[in-house]
Amino acid sequence: MKAIKFGLIAIVAFLLLNNQNTIASAQPSPASLKTSIARGKELYLTQCLACHQVDGGGVPHLNPPLDGSANVKGKDKIKLILTVLNGLKGVELEDETYSAIMVPHKELTDQQIADVLTYVRNSWTNKASQVTAAEVKAVRAKNK
Repeated sequence: MKAIKFGLIAIVAFLLLNNQNTIASAQPSPASLKTSIARGKELYLTQCLACHQVDGGGVPHLNPPLDGSANVKGKDKIKLILTVLNGLKGVELEDETYSAIMVPHKELTDQQIADVLTYVRNSWTNKASQVTAAEVKAVRAKNK
């Protein structure tokens, strides 16, 4: 009877530890966040800078600001991912209308989209969670 109890306790402990390791590995490490931000910055400088500016401030009435934007820092990453994938035409934010057209960027890989959005969500005054390639892949798959 004691052997069965010990065996059950050992199995439960193993399962709990294995589950903790799985959960921990699913969360991005600080090193992967830094790497993603660095890659995202390079992409931002070549793809986004002209419209959203070096300071993320955008261009009044044309291109919305990314710095301090509730849409950028918010928990709804899906909306951001869809904006990059599908583009955007005319948007109203905080009582201001922005009329420039953002072209779709479906040619970017899931990792590139994740990196540039992670950069934007963690630059200037923004501090938000990392966007992962898996999140982008899931959104892309649902919106084909």
